Amino acid sequence: MDTMLEARLQTQQRNTQNTQETSLWSSGFGMKLETVTPFLGKYRPFVGRCCQTCTPKSWESLFHRSIMDLGFCNVILVKEENTRFRGWLVRRLCYFLWSLEQHIPPCRDAPQKIIENTGVQNVISGRVPAGAGEGQVPGLAKKEVQRILGHLQAPLCPFLLRLFSWALLRFLNCVFLNVQLHKGQMKMVHKAAQAQGLPLVFLSTHKSLLDGILLPFVLFSQGLGVLRVAWDPRTCSPALRALLKKLGGLFLPPEANLTLDSSEGVLARAVVHAAIEQLLVTRQPLLIFLEELPGAQGPRLSALGQTWLGLVVQAVQVGVVPDAMLVPVAITYDLVPDAPCDVFHALAPLGLWTGALAVLRSLRSWGHSPRVCVRVHLAQPFSLQEYTINARSCWGSRQTLEQLLQPIVLGQCTVVPDTEKEQDWTPATGLLLALKEEDQLLVRRLSRHVLNASVTSSAVMSTAIMATLLLFKHQKGVFLSQLLGEFSWLTEETLLRGFDVGFSGQLRCLVQHTLSLLQAHVALLHVQQGDLLVVPRLGPGLTHLARLSAELLPAFLSEAVGACAVRGLLAGRVPPEGPWELQGIELLSQNELYRQILLLLHLLPQDLLLLQPCQSSYCYCQEVLDRLIQCGLLVAEETPGSRPACDTGRQRLSAKLLWKPSGDFTDSDSDDFEEAEGRYFRLSQQSRCPDFFLFLCRLLSPLLKAFAQAATFLHQGQLPDTELGYTEQLLQFLQANAQEEGFFECADPNLAISAIWTFRDLGVLQQTPSPAGPMLYLSPTFTSRENQEKLEQFIRQFICS
Repeated sequence: MDTMLEARLQTQQRNTQNTQETSLWSSGFGMKLETVTPFLGKYRPFVGRCCQTCTPKSWESLFHRSIMDLGFCNVILVKEENTRFRGWLVRRLCYFLWSLEQHIPPCRDAPQKIIENTGVQNVISGRVPAGAGEGQVPGLAKKEVQRILGHLQAPLCPFLLRLFSWALLRFLNCVFLNVQLHKGQMKMVHKAAQAQGLPLVFLSTHKSLLDGILLPFVLFSQGLGVLRVAWDPRTCSPALRALLKKLGGLFLPPEANLTLDSSEGVLARAVVHAAIEQLLVTRQPLLIFLEELPGAQGPRLSALGQTWLGLVVQAVQVGVVPDAMLVPVAITYDLVPDAPCDVFHALAPLGLWTGALAVLRSLRSWGHSPRVCVRVHLAQPFSLQEYTINARSCWGSRQTLEQLLQPIVLGQCTVVPDTEKEQDWTPATGLLLALKEEDQLLVRRLSRHVLNASVTSSAVMSTAIMATLLLFKHQKGVFLSQLLGEFSWLTEETLLRGFDVGFSGQLRCLVQHTLSLLQAHVALLHVQQGDLLVVPRLGPGLTHLARLSAELLPAFLSEAVGACAVRGLLAGRVPPEGPWELQGIELLSQNELYRQILLLLHLLPQDLLLLQPCQSSYCYCQEVLDRLIQCGLLVAEETPGSRPACDTGRQRLSAKLLWKPSGDFTDSDSDDFEEAEGRYFRLSQQSRCPDFFLFLCRLLSPLLKAFAQAATFLHQGQLPDTELGYTEQLLQFLQANAQEEGFFECADPNLAISAIWTFRDLGVLQQTPSPAGPMLYLSPTFTSRENQEKLEQFIRQFICS
């Protein structure tokens, strides 16, 4: 009886709490807050400058000087002023009239010109090895070319384009609060296209299936014409592909990925090359997604995106067009509109009926759920020809992760090799393998370079800032009054690091809007003091917050790497739970810091770091050290009894230099100075430093903890197994640990896959082909429990509790 009474009381309390929480969301938190003046708008950094090392001419000439003087526009806000007509009827039909006034450039005789292309004709006539002319009638070959071309693209339908633009405009106004675009960025792209007279190739990040429809609409509405969008055929059903091709979609034929000696593959590749050449010659803008869809199993860089980019690079190299202007593009959402797909299963193709039902569901929920904001970013255009010439000089020697890191993990070596890490998880498609090896390397590095520019130019949305605060600073809850101040603090820190934010307005309204978007993962509770307690929900809610917080990581990545490296350096000297004052006593030499930063850089996946290929790891180490000094975490310290590092007047000259004959310049004078002692640093003792240091370390904790738990799982997992099977095993282990220890942010399929692939590159796991797919098994070196523990200890030294 007592048990039943207790259960009934708990149920009543839970229902009362849920009722109070529901009333809080519906009443705007139910408390009065002071109105805060807008804290944005005074300083907004310019983002998206192209690389000065690889494209110095573009950096100087294609930059719009008055870009910051222009504001933002809401692309989906179409009024009577956007049409040539006025009146009460126009105000009700402005969407329809606006769609009628959009200019659609004609594109005539494109299929015939592709068939008459020299490369296609050489394959048909058999003048190319494995060509279609060997034993095949030219008339049949021409029909085969038309079939492949029909699979690749279709003629544009102006009526369908205008109808779709009108319907999409109404849909976007129902689903989104706004779609913001910087008018200065748009003007910069227009000026570059007009001044150079070259085709535009937009290279974008990929956050949602809606990107392939939203981005062409945004750029079409700004007068750039109809974009040709390179779609992934796996994501669309045949009926949807037919519709998208009429709207400008491009789909790679499956024959193009056949072996290099296949006659069907040779013909399909020739048709694809001819179609891309025709697009560039007629200056039709092209949109390529460089990222895989979120939730898809695989690397961050898209193999299909690299394939399309390789086609553009080859067309410029053979002289079809003298050059092409590459424009990095990024798109960010408060919340991604479509749900993430299951990472362990193939993406189900989206059909017409499925898409229509999703649209109806979105319209039906309109008014019941808060609408999200979208921001589209256009970085500075740059010349592909200029990048191709300059980038080749930045290529140096590289080694695998196994060569670089395994001897240090096992304690066999202490010196980090002076070379870069070679790590590429993106498989090469048939079209990319048809290029020369040097051109394949150029495409891979160009893809990483452009994706780095796109991510750097992405604005940080309010949900990413809120998720970071709740997950890494206040996982046990925080008062709303304190949360307001910390939201403002983290926003200013983001702006000071050269990253833009995708919101503005009054602080109270921003926080209320952000919490309402996250209400499925956040609970609001009344307290006696009249304040509100904001508590993140345990379980999958923390995993979702971790995915949102990853959008903020690029802004603090350098400091986070440096803080974890400092933690690793102090791990063997000071207990992790030791007081901050005790940790600040230790002297940290510059060489030791460089070594720890390099070790962590080698351990972290390349898809996370996205370092520019023209930037060496040692330059990045210096950047990390400079950032730690600038943010006040490290303070320079002279060692007792040593000469100050800036004192160059008392450097003694060697006898060799003193007696050198005049005019002898065979060696540098600087080589004969006595080598100055290394610099030393201490942790700052300012009151804010301990909290900020922990905050930076925790930004990388989901990934590092997942890696450490994957090392623990090595002696528990069932090997050999397929890669998919072992990933499921590891994910179940991470989820079980999350239930016991509360680290739900680590129970992410993407982190499990990253851990397995990193261990494969490190030589912990080895892979052999089999009929069921690649089989994984433990390498002989790591079958011993001792070496497994060494690997786990190596990873855990960078983790700060």
